[in-house]
Amino acid sequence: MNCIAVDDEPLALDIIEAYVNRHPDLTLIARCNNAAEASEVLKSRKVDLMFLDIQMPEINGLSFIKSLETKPLFVFTTAHPDFAVEGFDLNALDYLLKPIDSTELKAALEKALDTIDEKKESSQFEALQKNI
Repeated sequence: MNCIAVDDEPLALDIIEAYVNRHPDLTLIARCNNAAEASEVLKSRKVDLMFLDIQMPEINGLSFIKSLETKPLFVFTTAHPDFAVEGFDLNALDYLLKPIDSTELKAALEKALDTIDEKKESSQFEALQKNI
């Protein structure tokens, strides 16, 4: 699963990268400091999962997600609990508060993998139904 991390805090990017690199089914293909960088990556690469900070300069994470026509699975990573309801209204897979807890991040990663597996199984089932 291809992942990107979008955060204006280098330490947050380091933490996400370390966790993703420990998981054999995940590959961090980009570290982005802002939404503009992430947008370029999304245009040029297949991204399955995005870790996204909310409070960033210029375009915040909520506005960025709203602007995307096609969204990868995404997990908000933020120090601000007050945006959680809006985040889940946008169909966030998870909402992790900084400092990011390793147990919560691991659970978010597993949820992402399960969701991808369910989508694959569903599309395979639909393909079989069309052939019957």
